[in-house]
Order: sequence, then structure tokens, then C-alpha cells
Amino acid sequence: MTDTVRYMDRTRAYYRALGYPSDYVWARFDDVPFARLFKPLSQARIGLVTTASPPDLGNRDVSGKRQVWSGAVSPAPATLFTGNLAWDKESTHTDDRASFLPIEALQERVAEGTAGGLAARFHGVPTEYSQRKTMEIDAPEVLERLRADGADVALLSPL
Repeated sequence: MTDTVRYMDRTRAYYRALGYPSDYVWARFDDVPFARLFKPLSQARIGLVTTASPPDLGNRDVSGKRQVWSGAVSPAPATLFTGNLAWDKESTHTDDRASFLPIEALQERVAEGTAGGLAARFHGVPTEYSQRKTMEIDAPEVLERLRADGADVALLSPL
């Protein structure tokens, strides 16, 4: 018999234990905000988006809130900061930056002709528990940066 982890029930109990007056509300979209590519992937420039922070935590404003940030694809960063993110830390790690920001794998796809190119920058999006901040502030900022980079498509690599 396999035990299942009831993620939503577990998260609901966690938030109640923290004393929040109401249950966490998961994002729900009846209309998915995705669009078809207007060109083959072999001709498209890919922009990378991660939820990791820069190693120096330089994406924080004066009040300590994390902000959208950007980093150079070349040279690829050796590490990024992930200590503020939640994942199963008993079963895995984030020592392999390429596992959550696959710059080299995409460069290989470009070299073989599967992808048209890689934008010169990648972008970091803070993980927030505010759907409003994500939708109204962070997502438009990332979109603006991706467009400035000439990206045709974005590959999201969250932790």
C-alpha cells in the first residue's frame, strides 16, 4: 500500500498552525495565459526565468522584499541562492545550478539547431504568496525584460 502526501491538505494545516485567519487560496486560471509560438522553436530566441535569487541577495529592496532581477547567461553563474525557497531538502539539493537554470542544456540545443537562440540574460522572479503582486507587478516586469531581450518564448524553471 502506498501512502500519498496530500499536499493541499498538508499546506492548509500548516497555514492554520501558523495562525492565518483564512486558508491559503491557490491560484486558479480558467483562461490559461499562454500563447502559441509564431515561428518554429528552431528559429526562436529563448528567455530563461527562475525563482532563485542572486548569490549576493541583491534582488532585495531597502525593506528586504525580493524584486525581479536579471543576470547574464554568459558566463553562466556558478551558483544562485535558493535557501529561501521550499523544496524537499531531505531528498534533493540545489548544488547543481544547471538543474534549475539549464543554460548549458539550452546552449547545446542552439548549437544543434533545435532552438534558434538564447537571450543574453536570464531573469529571476521572487516566489511570493501574493497572487496580486505576481500578476500585477512581477509578471509584467519579467515580460518587459524578456521583450527587451528579444525573447520569443520563455522557459520557466522554478524550484
